[in-house]
Amino acid sequence: MDAKEFQTFGHQVVDLLSEYFESIEDKPVFPDADPKFINGLFEEPLPDNPEPFEELLQELQKKLLPYCTHVGHPGYMGLITPSPNPVGVIGDFICSALNQNLGVYSIGPSAVAMERQTVRWLTDLAGYGKQAGGNLTSGGMMANFIGLKLARDWASGDRAQHDGVQHRWAIYGSEERHVSVDKAVDAIGLGRNAYRAIPTDVEFRVRIDALEAAIEKDKRDGIRPMCIVSMFGTTNTGAVDDIRTLRRIADREGMWLHADAAYGGGMLLSRDFALHGAGLELADSITIDPHKWFYAPLDAGAVLVKDEKRLTASFGMKPAYLTDEMEGAKERYQYYVHGFEQSRRFRSLKVWMSFKRYGGRQIGEWIDNNVRQAQHLYALAKDDAEFEAASNPPMSAICIRYKPVPESDAMRLHADVAERVEKSGKFWIGTTELKGKMWFRINPVNFRTREEHMDQLLALLREECRSVAKVQA
Repeated sequence: MDAKEFQTFGHQVVDLLSEYFESIEDKPVFPDADPKFINGLFEEPLPDNPEPFEELLQELQKKLLPYCTHVGHPGYMGLITPSPNPVGVIGDFICSALNQNLGVYSIGPSAVAMERQTVRWLTDLAGYGKQAGGNLTSGGMMANFIGLKLARDWASGDRAQHDGVQHRWAIYGSEERHVSVDKAVDAIGLGRNAYRAIPTDVEFRVRIDALEAAIEKDKRDGIRPMCIVSMFGTTNTGAVDDIRTLRRIADREGMWLHADAAYGGGMLLSRDFALHGAGLELADSITIDPHKWFYAPLDAGAVLVKDEKRLTASFGMKPAYLTDEMEGAKERYQYYVHGFEQSRRFRSLKVWMSFKRYGGRQIGEWIDNNVRQAQHLYALAKDDAEFEAASNPPMSAICIRYKPVPESDAMRLHADVAERVEKSGKFWIGTTELKGKMWFRINPVNFRTREEHMDQLLALLREECRSVAKVQA
């Protein structure tokens, strides 16, 4: 494909995507097709011969687009995958064309500088000082892993990365944590049973009394406290732990404090619901995901560190085949020396372009609208005879449940209704369990969602819940 063909076919793709964005609200949120049918669309041997681009594009329109989950649809309110902003989409297009590898400075000098600045914007938002740093990751899973590896290495006096884990350690955090925390505890060599899932209060914040009791028990049993993982926006309800108190406990016990703000980090741009005084800046490390509530396309997570030197202490290795003799006075920043990944996609471009094109104020307005939508649904459920809400949402995540059925039937009802909502094509929501009860989990993180969609969703839930409850009876 020469430059002229690339231009011609590129325009066709842009036209296709422009039409897709324009008509996305008219599409069913989730495809009405079973997995066997969808898998069959792609069953074929590896092609030996080239296919004309026009036919390839037609094949995508036939096989791919109709069976996608349209996360940009205003009715998508399930897992925290937001509507990607269009400028971020263009950023990913440019990123793939340039194919810069940020792991090594010599494969992307300006890209490295852009990521350094993008990380600086994120550390400024978090309230960190000039000594802070970090890097962009594939998502919160990798960022939480890096945060807990930093905790392990710091707590062991930087010996664990050389000698392995030599003692029994414990990591403490909410029962409402993301599963990535458990996986990270496993990956750093402690084993998943080293995680202490602390009960939460009625607002789903970690209970300080239960945390203190768990720490004291471990110390009596000869187990060393290593780290507290604080939540700044739980997946289910957007709950925020008492980070200031957790900081005091961490300091007293000589523990690292990591904050999981993968979802809640978007609130740092909020104007109307800003969580002033929450203490996020007190954490030693922070997970934050621009590809969640900053509306950047996947993938773009981030780990931020209060003291950038901890990244080098934990990951600093320079094999001979990667040594850059032109580093001079350390002006060439080598991400592979200061992070886990060596091959690193140019993730910062779409984030940088999003901030430059829309500005923090516009993105903050989108975030505030999503919070208003969750609070609107909370107000509707609060005064409703058939529904109840788990908590008053501090962010955009809200859990509601249908009350007029016995608890023994509630799990099946909520699952059946969520399936019916999916098949309607109008919305996509999830289910979850809180305090032993089943709930619908609803989370607008979409700049296309409007308040009227919350009204329509509740009406659909009411209709389907009544229908399923009648069948169960």
